Amino acid sequence: MHHWNTMVAIGDSFTEGLNDPAPDSGFLGWADRLAAIMSERQSDFRYANLAIRGKLLGEIVEEQVPLAAKLRPALVTYAAGGNDILRPGSDPDALAELYERGVRELVDAGSEVVVFTGFDTRSTPLLRQLRGKIATYNTHLWGIADRYHCRVADLWSMGVLHDSRAWSEDRLHLSSAGHQRVALRVADALGLDDVDDWRTPWPPAGHRDWMTMRRDDLKWAREHFVPWVSRRLRGQSSGDGMAAKRPDLLPL
Repeated sequence: MHHWNTMVAIGDSFTEGLNDPAPDSGFLGWADRLAAIMSERQSDFRYANLAIRGKLLGEIVEEQVPLAAKLRPALVTYAAGGNDILRPGSDPDALAELYERGVRELVDAGSEVVVFTGFDTRSTPLLRQLRGKIATYNTHLWGIADRYHCRVADLWSMGVLHDSRAWSEDRLHLSSAGHQRVALRVADALGLDDVDDWRTPWPPAGHRDWMTMRRDDLKWAREHFVPWVSRRLRGQSSGDGMAAKRPDLLPL
């Protein structure tokens, strides 16, 4: 039996669970899926999810980290900075300093922290040019995790996420299957046993010719990537006016 009877998840759309529909309404996501795994192992387990889509790292540090620290959970999952990295001119060195500030506050509150590295974007058109910036940020995150004795959920090394089936239609958010793989990856980082292996290969996929894939790339850029960039340039966020879906530590 693990020793974490309370968990708070903080972050953006990745942790909120976008594009992984819940059975009733809203979204499920890897954090909810992980909480379900942990709840099965500990009867008094309680869970909160403060993540809100579109949030930048500064907003997460200023708004969500203090709320999480006040709840004093045994465990905090802290995935943040991806929205910042996607913005032109962002500085991964400065972002890492801000991220560390959040880790320090959470650790000082008595919580154990799970640090998340960024995804490897080599398989995503238009985003693969950000690999160097993401890799720089990840290197800092590994150093932060070492300094504060944090566990690391290394998303960069998850080769299974290079399969298109791990991603939803917008290619910016995981599919339900992708969220499940990440939940299992975090469970592995926590040392939870008797869970499925996140490394399990995908079933064989049907053949798609080069021309079809290029047409799909163009459709994706037109319908999803360009509108996303336009919103960012206008200073709009998909999370404006939204509240956390699970703000209090409650049983599942």
